[in-house]
Amino acid sequence: MGGSQSIGQLWNGTLSTSGSTATVRNVAYNGSLASGARTSFGFLGSGTPATPSPTCASP
Repeated sequence: MGGSQSIGQLWNGTLSTSGSTATVRNVAYNGSLASGARTSFGFLGSGTPATPSPTCASP
């Protein structure tokens, strides 16, 4: 994230940032799911990204 970008609200996850990278990881209550189960997270961001490049990955 650039200097004018921010995440104001986040739910169902924990946020960490390093430089221009924001990472959301699971919280205790949704870290281990049974087969076929699902979870989600969300956030509200603000700012004007020059080139948005969101990615999702599973551990």
